[in-house]
Amino acid sequence: MDLRQLRYFVAVAEERNFNRAAERLHIAQPPLSRAIQILEGEVGTELLDRSSRPLKLTATGRLLLDQASQILSRMDGLRAMMQLAAATEKRHFTMGFVASTIYARLPQLIRGFRAAAPDVELSLVEMVSLDQIAALKDGRIDVGFGRVRFGDESVQRTVLREENLVVALPAGHRLADEAGALSLHDIQSEPLILYPREPRPSYADQVLGLFADHGIRPKVAHEARELQIAIGLVAAEEGLSVVPESVKKSRVDDVVYREIQEHGVSPIIMSHRIGDRSPELLTMAHVISMHYALWGYQVPEALGHLV
Repeated sequence: MDLRQLRYFVAVAEERNFNRAAERLHIAQPPLSRAIQILEGEVGTELLDRSSRPLKLTATGRLLLDQASQILSRMDGLRAMMQLAAATEKRHFTMGFVASTIYARLPQLIRGFRAAAPDVELSLVEMVSLDQIAALKDGRIDVGFGRVRFGDESVQRTVLREENLVVALPAGHRLADEAGALSLHDIQSEPLILYPREPRPSYADQVLGLFADHGIRPKVAHEARELQIAIGLVAAEEGLSVVPESVKKSRVDDVVYREIQEHGVSPIIMSHRIGDRSPELLTMAHVISMHYALWGYQVPEALGHLV
């Protein structure tokens, strides 16, 4: 006995006629008659007195009609409740990001996304680039903004733009007031503060790679856990640090920034699961494209495939 059989039986019982019940159900009359016969076989007795016109219910038929009507009514109520819940339930979108992207206009993109998708519950999780890859694959985040290029067959990576690197120095440092850009050779003997300490590879390896590309082996004094600690150590005159240019917006007291003669950049990378075309991800891609065009940045071609 299933819900389809019960619906068929209730229609026949209420119409007291197979033809009218079939029209009401939008099916042919023969299949309806067979369905009622099968139901009677399962029950073990007749449900309808077919000798009367209009049809009459047997005692068992009246009992089944009462119970079936209640069951179908409850199912209709449950279906309506679930549809309402699905319609009113907020969609969720979780974004992972490395700390330095906060200075690289990520807050404006977050505000843009919230304005474009007010019914979506946006969650923000700070995590390093390597952790973002695992979080994407596990479904813990839906998009990641990082700075390190990682290859993974299940993750799509889009370089949004390349950001110039600068040197952060204590305000009282001998090189702080000099005009023009600094060479990496000018700071090779200075204590260097790297971040993050772990996991590796990370942005720290990008900085070491920049020195290595110019034949320089820097003097690493500290490996800080995160960007804010590294900048704090610079302010404390514990050394210098190489940071993305946008970090200048942090405006930490007693820290100044100098450009680097040797061209060094750090990418801002958006990562998401391959094949993901959720409305939320498409909205994020649209928001980035719109803002980048407004800011005069080149809009990555890969974003066009999502917008």
